[in-house]
Amino acid sequence: MAGIRDLSERYWQGDVDSESMHPLRVLCMEGEEIADGVLFYKGIAGATTIDTGGGLVMLDTGAVRDAEPLHAAVRRWRAATPLMGAVFSHHHVDHIFGVGPFEQEATEQGWPAPRVYAQANVRPNFDRYRKTLGWNTAINIRQFALPPARFSWPSEYRYPDIEYEDRLTFRQGDLTFALHAGRGETDDATWTWIPERRILAPGDLFIYATPNAGNPQKVQRYAGEWATALRQMAGLGAELLVPGHGLPIFGTERVTEALTDTALLLESLESQTLALMNQGATLDRVIHEVRAPDGLLQKPYLKPVYDDPQFIVRNIWRLYGGWWDGEPDSLLPAPRAEQAETWVALAGGLQPVLDRAAALLADGNLRLACHLVEFAVLAEPESAAAHDLRREIYATRARGQVSTMGQNILNHAALASAQRRRDLAGEALG
Repeated sequence: MAGIRDLSERYWQGDVDSESMHPLRVLCMEGEEIADGVLFYKGIAGATTIDTGGGLVMLDTGAVRDAEPLHAAVRRWRAATPLMGAVFSHHHVDHIFGVGPFEQEATEQGWPAPRVYAQANVRPNFDRYRKTLGWNTAINIRQFALPPARFSWPSEYRYPDIEYEDRLTFRQGDLTFALHAGRGETDDATWTWIPERRILAPGDLFIYATPNAGNPQKVQRYAGEWATALRQMAGLGAELLVPGHGLPIFGTERVTEALTDTALLLESLESQTLALMNQGATLDRVIHEVRAPDGLLQKPYLKPVYDDPQFIVRNIWRLYGGWWDGEPDSLLPAPRAEQAETWVALAGGLQPVLDRAAALLADGNLRLACHLVEFAVLAEPESAAAHDLRREIYATRARGQVSTMGQNILNHAALASAQRRRDLAGEALG
């Protein structure tokens, strides 16, 4: 496989297909030294280990499956240098599970135990995860196309030792680690600046794709504050950016460009959304009128391969406008199944609805076909014909999606109908 620097150059030039550039793609489980004293490991997420001259500090620590490979990669690189500290950039489970093997090793070797640093909201977010194990199991089965019988959300977490609110600076060896709090993908984000080396670790505030600021199943995200943090980082003159996902970016000019363009995208989506909201527009109008600025989504580091800009618009609406979409009939709605039964009856029964949905599928109007076939299955949930058509419509629409969130959630619906159900991730949605 090409070295990380060479592959990073290809990424920057757009000389890699979109599937290969997906931010969650596993790339270098063995780790690679990308600068003097800097080991970059790319599992599901990035984990970067810094040799400070007085012990190691790790910036993010990987998912459960990364714990042992990450430890092995670090030990191949620095066989007997203790891990003194680790920074959690936020609470998501692909960034927080790699400390355990180093703690066990410290006990066995008589070394100081590594200290974990994190923004203060990481702790309550871990507590929230423990309260919502079933919910998080269900939504991640849909989002990542996971097998329902073999996946469950983790219930145990490594809580931080040292917490901070806005800023915290600590020294290790010859280096300074300046931690800055931000709100973006989460309300507990930390971005780290190492001034002596001009290294920037933004966590998931930069993922080499359209920012994960929408995510239809997760808690609130903060597009405007995210952009503010990106602009603060862009002003530092970093020479190396090690992202939460994707590959490193080398060189001050490129780092600044990538961070600034990402800020521009978020600022534009938010300003357009607010402009329409300030006119009293409904959510339906907002999500169909707001557009990303020309050219930005074509940048190799901003392609919408994971999240979708329309999802981001919905999250901006939720932040500023609450949950109601502005449609009077949806404020206190009748159950969806009752609505479906009524509309199907008005259409003359199930078959005319299925015929129309099939015609829309043939014409390529998949948005409307989804609405009709969903009402058909709600009205007659035991209908094999309705489920067969639903499977075909959702599978076809999934194939046309760029974002994997959209692909996987739509495919989940198709797979559910293959089993004559509307949902496989828990109780049937009704």
